[in-house]
Parts: sequence; structure tokens; C-alpha cells
Amino acid sequence: MRETAHLSWEGELAFSGASGSEGPIAWQGDEGSAGLRPSEAVLASLGACTAMDVISILHKKRQTVERYEVELEAELADAHPKIFRRITVTHVVAGPGLSVEAVRRSIELSATRYCIVNATLSSGLVEIHHRYRVSDGVDGSGAQEAEVVVTGPHGAGVALPDDAAGAERATA
Repeated sequence: MRETAHLSWEGELAFSGASGSEGPIAWQGDEGSAGLRPSEAVLASLGACTAMDVISILHKKRQTVERYEVELEAELADAHPKIFRRITVTHVVAGPGLSVEAVRRSIELSATRYCIVNATLSSGLVEIHHRYRVSDGVDGSGAQEAEVVVTGPHGAGVALPDDAAGAERATA
């Protein structure tokens, strides 16, 4: 499998483009320009990847979800290249009779097995904390919160495919 994207320079530090699936993308490096900074795009990609996994798994588990949001916060190194050091991903899920265990397991599966962005980031130096906040109502009342799993650094906690695990061992 292969993924592709194409970027075109728009002037200054602005670029536009599209993914191989024709999804439009806009990046900016200057304040006031429309679009994401590249580091924000990585963070947003992690959120989108895990959110798609989790909502799909919850639907397969026949859970009724009325509200679902993913909050992401990253701590970056002080010196350039200012890599991500720690990312906290919090899944905020609400729905009547929602099973906390179903939410927890869905997040765990995304973090350890399915989300390509999480696996890629976790294979480096970043540590990613996966959490949930689950409530019965959309207003957030009666919320339960907990950490599910921590992935990274160096692939810790991620079920790497055999070819990636072999490459990781070879470079260690």
C-alpha cells in the first residue's frame, strides 16, 4: 500500500495541496495565514486517525454515541527541531447507557493495533497517553475519566507488524 500527497507553494510560507484521495490540505507558517502549521497537521492527523478507529469500533459494539470529541495536547522539546515529547489524547464520549469498558477497549485497540499515525509517532521518541472521559449525557454530567494506555517511545505498547518489529530490532 502507498499513500501520496502533492503540495504547491502559494508564496511566503503558505502551501496548498491535496492528498492522494483528493482531500484538500492547506498549510501555513506565517501568523494570519489560513491553514495548519505542519506540527498541528501531525497532531490533527493523530486525532482523526484514532477518532475514526474508535467510533467505528463503538458502532460495531452497538454503543449509542450522541457526542464524541477528541482533545489533543502536545509538549514539544525546547530546542530545534522541537520534536513532540509527549502527547495526551483524550476521547470525550457521551451517550445513554454507554459502556465505559467498550470505550476503553476501543481506545486501546486504536492505540495499540489500528492507528497508523499513533504507531508511527510511538515508534520514535514521543510518548502518547490515551485517556477517556465518558458520560451518560451530552452535558457531560456524571463523567468518568481514566488513562487507558501509554504508547511509545520506541514502539512500546504498539502491536507492530512482523516486518516493522524485525526492522526495529535490527536497528536497536
